[in-house]
Amino acid sequence: MANSRTVLILCGDYMEDYEVMVPFQALQAFGVSVHTVCPGKKAGDSCPTAVHDFCGHQTYSESRGHNFTLNATFDEVDLSKYDGLVIPGGRAPEYLALTASVVELVKEFSRSGKPIASICHGQLILAAADTVNGRKCTAYATVGPALIAAGAKWVEPITPDVCVVDGSLITAATYEGHPEFIQLFVKALGGKITGANKRILFLCGDYMEDYEVKVPFQSLQALGCQVDAVCPEKKAGDRCPTAIHDFEGDQTYSEKPGHTFALTTNFDGLVSSSYDALVIPGGRAPEYLALNEHVVNIVKEFMNSEKPVASICHGQQILAAAGVLKGRKCTAYPAVKLNVILGGGTWLEPDPIHRCFTDRNLVTGAAWPGHPEFVSQLMALLGIQNDFYNTCASSQGPPIILFNYGKFRQQCLVLRDEKEQTLISDDAAEHEISHVADSLPREIVDSLPREMAIWLVSRGVGVAVGYGLGAYFLSDFVPILEKKMERKSRRKKNHYELVEKILSASNKS
Repeated sequence: MANSRTVLILCGDYMEDYEVMVPFQALQAFGVSVHTVCPGKKAGDSCPTAVHDFCGHQTYSESRGHNFTLNATFDEVDLSKYDGLVIPGGRAPEYLALTASVVELVKEFSRSGKPIASICHGQLILAAADTVNGRKCTAYATVGPALIAAGAKWVEPITPDVCVVDGSLITAATYEGHPEFIQLFVKALGGKITGANKRILFLCGDYMEDYEVKVPFQSLQALGCQVDAVCPEKKAGDRCPTAIHDFEGDQTYSEKPGHTFALTTNFDGLVSSSYDALVIPGGRAPEYLALNEHVVNIVKEFMNSEKPVASICHGQQILAAAGVLKGRKCTAYPAVKLNVILGGGTWLEPDPIHRCFTDRNLVTGAAWPGHPEFVSQLMALLGIQNDFYNTCASSQGPPIILFNYGKFRQQCLVLRDEKEQTLISDDAAEHEISHVADSLPREIVDSLPREMAIWLVSRGVGVAVGYGLGAYFLSDFVPILEKKMERKSRRKKNHYELVEKILSASNKS
């Protein structure tokens, strides 16, 4: 994967369970290296998490979630090695916002202009770091007064999936906004997702494993897929309780109540042939779903048509009951090995536990720690890709012409190599231009017109024009706007001569 990225997730005790694990595993599935740290803790330590759910009361409920294992040490963080920052919500931000080292870290990220994605109560840390003053943002509704007091342009979260972008800052109200939240963050990192126009079906049931439904479900949504979830004898809008299966030193996994999961489609009347792939979460649900004739028939239909099927943990109990494992290699949670062998499958040992395997159209995984492999292998079967392109100036790269134009005074980054088309935002401009090697010619030209960018593209120069986190690459518009450019070229002759001088000097070097 071209130009992969590394990001940091800022953790704390009793951060919201989904709000750390979904971005953590989704970003890894998309090719991002993710480091997780917590002040006062080191790699290998764990943070307890909190399950915040909406059960019809005046505020959210809370119960104990999974234990989240950190993979990096807070005191060893080197900001220069990271391309972005993620701040989960939950109760952790209440005390992290009072931790000087955390506040200073967030300030440094903000000054660098690198993307910061913060969700729910995470914005309390942004307020403490004085990074929201004058900027649009949202959060969980009760965080609004603090953000307003910190000078933010508050955006009311009318729905729980609201996300807001202001320059390099991405904020969301709750974990229901994860698909857009993660998608915007990937875009800010320079990611481009292709091939995601797919329809995916999830076979759900009561007490499926919490992570094993939500992480792949929202990961696939973040890619841009249409994802539906169904459960026998339930309809769209109904909810399934989930189970948290965790590894806490006992001889088998422990179980705690998880979030409730909302179904999107009626089971009755389902046209399963209209979907491109099937996902089967694990947990306890597969034990009884394997006895349901309609569920078994859906699985047979997908396997017989050679459409991608991805099943994890205890989900393979349904595959075995459907008789589709004969002649297939697969893994599962170790306790399901008997089902796989009796069902005619060839057992693949999940060592380590995050190991996943693909056999033709079938992806299998052993447990939720394998989600990054599980999702990425399903992406490969579906032809979905995420590639990263350069988003900042390289000291070895071509010369940079940084300019503003129009009433929005957006800054543009101009590179000679069209494959290096990229974008930087206003607040990152000074930071990025400082990273260009002193030996390379460079100029900052104020108030250049749009026609300048068109002219540069016609000369084979890559140009990106910034509108927030968006980018409009002008190559396709040259023929249309060429005449308009020529009419104004005489008035802007001095600007063109200046750029010619820069490009000429660069070619000689």
